[in-house]
Amino acid sequence: MPNLPALQPGGVAVITGAASGIGLAAAIRFAQLGLKVALADHDAETLARAATEVAAASAGGPGDVLAVRTDVAVPDEVDTLRDRVVGRFGPVSVLMNNAGIEAGGRFFSPVELWRRIIDVNLWGAIHGVQAFVPGMIASGRPGLVINTGSKQGITTPPGNTPYNVSKAGLKVVTEALAHELRQDGCPVSAHLLIPGFVYTGLTRARGATEKPAGAWTPEQTVDFMLEALGRGDFYILCPDNDVDRPTDEKRMRWAADDIIQNRSALSRWDPRYTQAFEAYMKG
Repeated sequence: MPNLPALQPGGVAVITGAASGIGLAAAIRFAQLGLKVALADHDAETLARAATEVAAASAGGPGDVLAVRTDVAVPDEVDTLRDRVVGRFGPVSVLMNNAGIEAGGRFFSPVELWRRIIDVNLWGAIHGVQAFVPGMIASGRPGLVINTGSKQGITTPPGNTPYNVSKAGLKVVTEALAHELRQDGCPVSAHLLIPGFVYTGLTRARGATEKPAGAWTPEQTVDFMLEALGRGDFYILCPDNDVDRPTDEKRMRWAADDIIQNRSALSRWDPRYTQAFEAYMKG
C-alpha cells in the first residue's frame, strides 16, 4: 500500500456510493489502512450490510465506521453527511465521490431521466466537493479528493448519452478542482479515477450474473487506484482483462483528433472511417 500522508491510520475517509462495487471495495481498503470510514449511499438496507463488512475489516470495529443514508443529488443531504462525519470523527482526509448511476438513458430519453443521471453523477460530486473540501483545506492537513469518472466521459461512444455527458462534465470539474487546489501549496489534491470494465452493480444490472472474464473486480480497481495515488497520478486510467492501457490511449487520441483533423463527430463509429480506424489501431 502507498505511503501517502492522507492515508495514515487515524485519518477519515468519506465514500459515496459505498454500499457496493468500487465504493465498498475502497471503504474496506481504507479501513484496513487504519482510517475511520464514513459510508454514504441511497439505499439504507444495502448500506447497513456494507457498514458491517467495513467494520469487520477495521481494527477499530464499528466505532470507526459510520453509515449515513444520503442522496448525493440533494445538497442538504450531503451537508448533513458532512456534519455527521465531522461531528463523529473530526476533519476529513479522503473524499471519494463515487456515487453513480447509468439507468440506460439515451439521447431522447425523458428529461426526468436525464436530470436524475446528471444530478447524481455530476452534481453529486460537485455537492461533495463544496460540502467537504473547504474544511479539508482549512484543516491544513494532507488530503485526497477522488472522483470516479469513466472512459465513456472521454471517448463518448454513441448511446448512453446522459451518462456520457455526466462523466464528461465530471472530468472537467475534477481537472478544474485539481488546478484550484495546487495553488499556494495546498496540501489537498484531486484525482480522476477512470475505471476499466469492472464487475459491479451496474454490470449486473445489464444482465451479467457472473463476473465476465474481461472484467476486473472492484478490489483490483481499488488496488490499482492506490498504486496510482502513490505515484501522484491525476488521471488514474485503469486497464482490465480485455483492454490494456496502450489500447485505451490510442482510442482516446483518435477521439481528440476528430477535432484536430475536422473529422465527423464520433468518427470511430462512422462507416466512412472504419478502415482508417482499424488501420490506426493496428499501426
